[in-house]
Amino acid sequence: MDAAQLSLNQITTRGWSLPEAVDGCVQAGIGWIGLWRDKVAETGLEESVRLLRDAGVGVSSLCRGGFFPAESADERRRVRADNRRAVDEAAALGTDVLVLVCGGLADGDVTRSREMVAEGIAELAPYAGERSVKLAIEPLHPLFCADRSVIVTLAQALDLAERFPADQVGVVVDTFHVWWDPTVEADIARAGERILSLQVGDWLDPLPDLLLGRGMMGDRVIDFRPLRAAVERAGCTEPVGVKIFNRAIWDRPGEEVVRELRDRFADLIA
Repeated sequence: MDAAQLSLNQITTRGWSLPEAVDGCVQAGIGWIGLWRDKVAETGLEESVRLLRDAGVGVSSLCRGGFFPAESADERRRVRADNRRAVDEAAALGTDVLVLVCGGLADGDVTRSREMVAEGIAELAPYAGERSVKLAIEPLHPLFCADRSVIVTLAQALDLAERFPADQVGVVVDTFHVWWDPTVEADIARAGERILSLQVGDWLDPLPDLLLGRGMMGDRVIDFRPLRAAVERAGCTEPVGVKIFNRAIWDRPGEEVVRELRDRFADLIA
């Protein structure tokens, strides 16, 4: 896979605006970008669509929808409306993948919170399907269960996704979140066509920060090639997104970061 099939997830170069990120992709020969809704909002949806079209950069995914568990009816209505807006934005931007970060605990009840996630997806999936957008459930590492996602393994994400048509709901395989799981390769094989995105970033040891401690590929412990090979055997040929939350990386010049991630990808994953 060459850089044209690599995707820059916007969070990796958080300091860049959308125009800067698109230009960075063009200069580096990166053919795809994974967008974040806040960055699209800064530029404006219509201007973002024009900018991407003119640059010839494809949109591999939009992040994020989800955060379904809520403690009040008013909050649940707000979440429902925001998720529908996220679907509409994905469709307008030309991507069929809306990444779901499902949400953490509501009222301290993990079982009920997981039920709320299932209910939220059940309500949203037909709406997304009508707009040719697929909901991509991203399981997060169990460390994030309380505040970000009560869906914490790929197997659990698949159990949920399989309640719905494959053309409406699938999963994200993010190496940072799943590398440790002893059943991950079997779960990837099970996922098959439901894998909508492979995202990569390394696990640092020791972890310097729970949220902002992801590393550039090759900086610590993850063996990427077996995971990517498993995803390819499952039939997924989507662009591979590099997604790194790390303040030290954010503080570096974006052009330098993009060159490094492109070279690391070629050496360690492609």
